[in-house]
Amino acid sequence: MATPVLLSWSGGKDAAWALHLLRRRDDVEVVGLLSTITREYDRASMQGIRREVLRAQAGAAGLPLLEADIPAQCANADYEQAMADALARATARWPRLRTAAFGDLLLGDIRAYRERNLARIGWQLLTPLFGRDTGALAREMIDGGLRADLCCVDTRQLDAGFAGRAFDHALLDALPGGVDPCGENGEFHTCVRAGPMFDAALALSRGATELRDGRFAFTDYTMR
Repeated sequence: MATPVLLSWSGGKDAAWALHLLRRRDDVEVVGLLSTITREYDRASMQGIRREVLRAQAGAAGLPLLEADIPAQCANADYEQAMADALARATARWPRLRTAAFGDLLLGDIRAYRERNLARIGWQLLTPLFGRDTGALAREMIDGGLRADLCCVDTRQLDAGFAGRAFDHALLDALPGGVDPCGENGEFHTCVRAGPMFDAALALSRGATELRDGRFAFTDYTMR
């Protein structure tokens, strides 16, 4: 019997590709998605993707979306409590569920942090992309049909002009040296609109790009 898995869902390429790879395995079954949403902005906490887009992505993936709201100024304790509450709700819905998957790639300290927090409440961590060569992985995603756009750029690491660009081979070729091809060091985040993990592509409209906190260039995407 396949192990049920709850996948952390940011709305970005890594979570989407993790879903695609997990669905190709016989030993696990992704039963739902979990998004942490900043309540003051009604958007995914890091990517800044609107709640309505996250819900549309989940619908295209054919999976229920669980939502954990957190404050804009979120301490670790607030995040950990929100996650614990969300996982308790998930267990009530799927009694066999004790595994959470994340699209982490390289950062071992973040992976260890997640593992410790999950272990405290009797859960296990699954990271299907961890340790992959990010350059090869980025091109694998694109060649595999994933379509995404840069929705957030850290302007201390990458020029704001990259915000709103498609995540494609031309983008990878244009990235300056030292910028991770998957943005694993926080250089950029993406919003997925199509791929093999979706039944159909999302109809998204690109909005304005604005600078927040004097640092992050966010490009807004809405459902048409």
